[in-house]
Amino acid sequence: MKKLLFYFLTTLIFFSQINSQSIPEGYKKIKELGGIEEFLLESNGLNVLLMEDHSAPVLTFMITYKVGSRNEVTGTTGATHLLEHLMFKGTPTFNKRKGTQIAATLQNIGAIINATTWLDRTNYYENIPNDQLELAVHLESDRMRNSLLRAEDKEAEMTVVRNEFAQGENNPVGVLDKELWAAAYLAHPYHHSTIGWKSDIENVPIEKLKEFYDTFYWPNNATVTVIGDFEKSNALELIKKYFGAISSSPYEIPKVYTEEPEQLGPRRVVVKKVGQLGVVGIGFKSPPGLHEDTYSMLVLNSILTNGKTSRLYKKLIDANKAVSVFTWYAPFKDAGLFPIYARLTEGVTHEEVEKIILDEIENIKSKGVSKEEVDRAISKIIAQTTFGRDGSFAIASQINEAIAKGDWTYYVNYLDNIKSVTAESVQTVVQNYFVEDKSVTGYFIPKKPGSDDSSKSASMLEKSSHDKLFYRTENEINGTENVVSETPVVTPAITKSTDIKREKINGIDVISVKTGVKDVVTFTGSLVAGDYYSPESNSSIADLTARMLDKGTTKNDKFALAEKLENLGATLSFATGKHTIGFNGKCLKKDLKTVIGLLAEQLRYPAFDESEFTKLKTQVSNSFKNSLENTNTRADVEMDRLVFPKGHPNYVPSVQQFIDDVEKATLQEVKDFYKKFYGPKSMIFVAVGDLENEVLDESISSSFSGWSGGVESKKFDIAKQQTKGSKHVVTIPAKASTTLLVGQATKLKKSDKDYLPLHIGISILGGNFSARLMSIIRDDEGLTYGIYSWHTDDIYSDGRWQVQGAFDPALLNDGYESTMRELKRWAKEGVTDQELKDKKSTLIGSFKVQLATTNGIAGQVLSFVQRGFNPEYIYEYPENIAAVSLDQVNDAIKKYVEFEDLVVVIAGSVDEEGNPLKK
Repeated sequence: MKKLLFYFLTTLIFFSQINSQSIPEGYKKIKELGGIEEFLLESNGLNVLLMEDHSAPVLTFMITYKVGSRNEVTGTTGATHLLEHLMFKGTPTFNKRKGTQIAATLQNIGAIINATTWLDRTNYYENIPNDQLELAVHLESDRMRNSLLRAEDKEAEMTVVRNEFAQGENNPVGVLDKELWAAAYLAHPYHHSTIGWKSDIENVPIEKLKEFYDTFYWPNNATVTVIGDFEKSNALELIKKYFGAISSSPYEIPKVYTEEPEQLGPRRVVVKKVGQLGVVGIGFKSPPGLHEDTYSMLVLNSILTNGKTSRLYKKLIDANKAVSVFTWYAPFKDAGLFPIYARLTEGVTHEEVEKIILDEIENIKSKGVSKEEVDRAISKIIAQTTFGRDGSFAIASQINEAIAKGDWTYYVNYLDNIKSVTAESVQTVVQNYFVEDKSVTGYFIPKKPGSDDSSKSASMLEKSSHDKLFYRTENEINGTENVVSETPVVTPAITKSTDIKREKINGIDVISVKTGVKDVVTFTGSLVAGDYYSPESNSSIADLTARMLDKGTTKNDKFALAEKLENLGATLSFATGKHTIGFNGKCLKKDLKTVIGLLAEQLRYPAFDESEFTKLKTQVSNSFKNSLENTNTRADVEMDRLVFPKGHPNYVPSVQQFIDDVEKATLQEVKDFYKKFYGPKSMIFVAVGDLENEVLDESISSSFSGWSGGVESKKFDIAKQQTKGSKHVVTIPAKASTTLLVGQATKLKKSDKDYLPLHIGISILGGNFSARLMSIIRDDEGLTYGIYSWHTDDIYSDGRWQVQGAFDPALLNDGYESTMRELKRWAKEGVTDQELKDKKSTLIGSFKVQLATTNGIAGQVLSFVQRGFNPEYIYEYPENIAAVSLDQVNDAIKKYVEFEDLVVVIAGSVDEEGNPLKK
């Protein structure tokens, strides 16, 4: 026994010594919680958070600075955001002149990079292969104290940020949001938006920015977070090697001590500007993010506007009083705002919608909310949080926001605190915080807009009109290839050993991809019934049919369907494209059978209720009016109508024609369309995640048993470009940013052999931040916030390639000249061998990193199958990129790009000559 005890003790001591030795000298371990270890680099006060996850060869390196727009004062508003831009301009080690530009250096290893600025923090991140940690650590430590911050860079980047500011000014909800916050706060720096006031952006001297940088960018004001596939001791050694050479700040980091004085009465603001639909915004003061009431506010947020079962959906959208309604509540370090926004249905007054919202608030104050509502909201939050925590980037991003609030353990304890919310606590926070005297109300009143005679497909128009609050969050330097995507969620990467299965079940092409993600399943799919297949007599029928799927079935009305999904926290949606209707879903593993059953129910047994159809037509016709305000949509629409012939899938009807068709559409036309096109014949179903194939197969088999019908996709003739070598202007009054679109038809589909060489060539031109267009027109010349190129509308039919950029109207002609100069050089000279090598590395690396997401895998597999490839092409694609030669790329550019035939479309507040409209 004594020998056993001795052995046990010596073994315990041995392993204890090993564990202590895994922490390099110079660190103090602070705590460990939820699998996250916190360390302090004692030489300079740098906080380090580590969480190892070896399920995928990917990691996220993120550094969070405790500085945001709340640290700014009049004269330097927007300084944090402008510095974020300037810190991509380089250091003595990493800069364009040496060929080591930050964006190019990282993107050439396949990194997805970004930086964001918000009210309480700024963060920089690299989502990278696991063997590239040292590069990320070196680069971020270097720009912490060695950023160049040159006056000439500031002048160029100022115009870039000003263009970003102008894009926000194009959005009615964004403009109202800015005014609402400014009215809500008189003293506290939440008064101004993250991007700052225009005059500060234009005039802040570089000396002030350097002073700001030297005040806040120090190790003792930062937290490094590393999540993913790395070894703890190696990570700590690297961090000490590079960050340890930096001292702590020579002076104490300034604290924000300004408190907002008590508000003594309601405040109101009115914005009158050119637009289509009115907007009502009502905001109430909310507690600091770490306050215990925050969790009840988050549950209330869900009860009010999250899903069809939410109170304001029923009161406003279902009653055709509003096109959309949403709450935008985010807990901050200091007391924040709980804003509610509604975009009005045409003919409905601001006062009427305001009263409905306030009456519902008063109803909760007096009668409370039900336990069922709270339980449903908690279920949704738990599921959505689980979906968002299935990988390194998502975890690092959520920890980043917790750091900004003041305590990273907010992330770890979040769900337990959400589960503690009760109906009584929700009612209490409404009573305590939703007080009229502490409220601010805003109206956006649209002035008479210009007219339009063009449109896009239904799905594209709706996508373009989604609200985005430009002023509160600013995302920069997106390293993905031609993708404007949701926040990437890093999950176990797909490899050749990944379990991919394909089979026909009840006529459905079912592909399953089993990965190492825990408890989460993502699925996507399509069937041929898109906008192109609408009858010639009515262009809206395909869109209206798809929109009716979730409006009730013969078994459940729309609220019962929504309740079943929301009680599980699952998501399920439908969208119409030019060729197909698509569906997307996400659920917990245990709920997969139920959610597939609900998908089948909506696809197979839509009720097509007359009253729901009448409501839908009003909602759709109103929502499409938003597209008239969008310069990107207007330019894109005009391009399709100029380039493609009538009868081609990429030729689209006018907005007015679409709206007229919606208004004259009958329910019988929808029923006839459904009967002709819906069925399993062309249906593809892709599921990715924590799958049990037997459960998936049985769920699809039982849910879709006996379903028949559907059609195969048509074969289309190659389009002959209708307009060549011409320039067209779509004038839209009162727009602060103008869209430039240059393009032409290529006669190529994604499945054609020349597509990949041309895609690489186009990517070299404008695929990402380090591509030619952004490097020269944004980075060197400072003419635009963003200019990119890509090939589009090309899976089922031949498509087009395009360059799209945003310019201040006063800089449009300069931007146009620079764009055409670079296009001509590219078309005439092609690309270089070094550019090709770098772009191959970027495309292959970023493709693999993007496949570390369940959404990324599902979407990519679906796209490949739609092109006619096997799912296993996902393995071959990087090899095919690597095999493309320089001659193939340059031959493709010469073959498919005719510079003299390029069509130019400009949309915005400019005249036919491209000059700004006179005010």
